[in-house]
Formats: sequence, structure tokens, C-alpha cells
Amino acid sequence: FLTLLAYPLIPMLERLFGFLSTLTLVELSDMNHPLLQKLSNQAPGTMQHSLQVANLAESAARKIGASHLLVKVGALYHDIGKSLQPQFFIENQNGENPHETISPEESARIIIDHVTNGLEMGKKAGLPEEICDFITTHHGTSTVSYFYNKALKEDKEATIDRYQYPGPIPKTKEQTLLMLADTIEAAARSLKNPNQSQIDNLVEDLTKKKIETHQLSESDLT
Repeated sequence: FLTLLAYPLIPMLERLFGFLSTLTLVELSDMNHPLLQKLSNQAPGTMQHSLQVANLAESAARKIGASHLLVKVGALYHDIGKSLQPQFFIENQNGENPHETISPEESARIIIDHVTNGLEMGKKAGLPEEICDFITTHHGTSTVSYFYNKALKEDKEATIDRYQYPGPIPKTKEQTLLMLADTIEAAARSLKNPNQSQIDNLVEDLTKKKIETHQLSESDLT
């Protein structure tokens, strides 16, 4: 009887004491959640990317004793903002690239907006703050370098701040694992018939770049 009585109080207790229960994380991992359903329908390529990132990050979290369920759920929701304009993201494109008809600055704004849009969608849907933090930190304050370099070719005085994600940078082990898994999975898809050595080098190079650009300077990850 007490268990049945306590069950509906779990969400309130979580908000009161600032923690996420395993029960809530399991419920959020249900692929029938409206946000995940929308992502799957509107941006199937992004949904597949999110599932792959979730598998990578979860596996890494198990290895280092981090919360594998938390990072898995964070990975499922980290790109929900892409469901609003899916055609602008390469994993959802099928030949036609709409970026070819707009300016580099506009392209960068659309790409960056998937973070702010995702945060807005998450809050509106009542996602816990811990999950929303994965949305805002998975790119940190990194630069949309492709479009920034493209802009520099057209205008050498182009300012970098228009091509940077708003952040913040990741702080927890789980947020850091998601950032790395997201970056590595996206880059690995561009490799044709990769072998183990190529993948190892890719992981090393991308992780080194994150360190050099100070994306991991506040991370709990050693």
C-alpha cells in the first residue's frame, strides 16, 4: 500500500531534492515519447544518429562507472531541435542541399538554432533539467567551422561569434561523453571502409581538438 502511495510522489520528490530516479529515466527512454516520435518522423536520419550516439556513450559510461542510463537518455534527446528544420542537416538529406542557396551566416544560424530550439522544446515538454543540459552542452561553445571558413572566403572580416554555439561547455562525465560520442559518430560516418587504425586515429584527433579548444576544461572527466 505504501509503495502504491509513494509512486505518484516520485516526480515531486525528484524536483524537490534535485535528482533523477531510474524509474523516470526508463520512462524517458521509451521510444513512444512524443518528442522522440516527432524526431523519428520528421528527421529519421537524426534519430538513427541519436541511437548510435546513445549506444557509444552508454558503453563508455559503463567502462568508467558513470551513469550509463542517464547518458543514454540524454543522447536520445540531444538533437530533438533538428526536427524543426531536418532538411538542413546532412544525415536527413537525400541529394539536395538547401545550404547551397543561402549565405554561410544563415546556414550557421540554422545549424546553431537546433540547440536553442531543442532546449525550448524540452522545457515545453517538461523534460528534467538534467536532460535539457545534454541539449545545451553537446556542442559546448565550439565553432561551426565549415560555414565560418566559407564566410571568411567571402569576407575576411567575418566575426567568429556568429558561428559559435552558445554553450555552456560540459561539466559532468556524462555530458562530456555525449559530446565526444556525438562528434566522433558524425565524423566516422564520413569514412569509407574504415579500419581499426583509422578509427583509433580519428578518436584521438577529435578528442585532442576538443581539449585544445577548451571544450573539456570544466569537465569532471579525467
